[in-house]
Amino acid sequence: MLRFRSLGSGSTGNATVVEASSGTLTTRILIDCGLGIRALDARLARAGLRTNDLHAIFITHEHSDHIGCVRQVALRERLPVWMSNGTHRGAGAPDLDGLLHVARDGEPIDLGELQLNPFTVPHDAREPLQLTCTDGDLRLGILTDLGHITPYVLGALAACNGLLLECNHDPALLEGGKYPPFLKRRVGGMWGHLSNDAAASAAESLRHDGLRRVVAAHLSEQNNRPELAQAALASALGCAAQDVAVADAAGTGDWFQV
Repeated sequence: MLRFRSLGSGSTGNATVVEASSGTLTTRILIDCGLGIRALDARLARAGLRTNDLHAIFITHEHSDHIGCVRQVALRERLPVWMSNGTHRGAGAPDLDGLLHVARDGEPIDLGELQLNPFTVPHDAREPLQLTCTDGDLRLGILTDLGHITPYVLGALAACNGLLLECNHDPALLEGGKYPPFLKRRVGGMWGHLSNDAAASAAESLRHDGLRRVVAAHLSEQNNRPELAQAALASALGCAAQDVAVADAAGTGDWFQV
């Protein structure tokens, strides 16, 4: 069984638990750790977990809403941390006391019942990686921070059974919003974040009979609305808007089975 739960998704902090179970064996990883340590503990508790129930952490890139309290958690629980060399340098090369493992584009990472497959994406970070997670049967794609979709990204996500997919902004809301011009250019640019329409185009390209679950993620609280993201993805996937779930900033959602 492969399932996942967002503990928070958006500019205030990102963290997602992915869990694979086979018989009596279970592997859980935390993808990104962009919360304060107390908030992380509380949100894991809501999911019925503690940090010592995790087996590893994967950091996609060095922005504060993704890397957050990783050093504190890793040292407290002695958890291995996977990130790219560029992400480690971009974060100031924190000392992880031997717990750091280098993740690279295209190199699988085997962790118990899970295999992670990192891939590079266009984002304004040093060496950002997104990833797929598989239990050998089902496949989950995580794609939450990138400025545009590339053929390489689509290839990396092909045949996924589940997607956690960035729907950061509605272009009209971004343009008419309160962000200063430089930030609007950054968010809407080729190295920023995906719009609803761009996410919908990706979802349409990745649609196949085995795609069971798509969850909209990393929505801007100022420049998007859940119903806009749901409508865009539903149109691309040929389903009802209520069939598209949204991961919110407060991490109030439940577990999603792939």
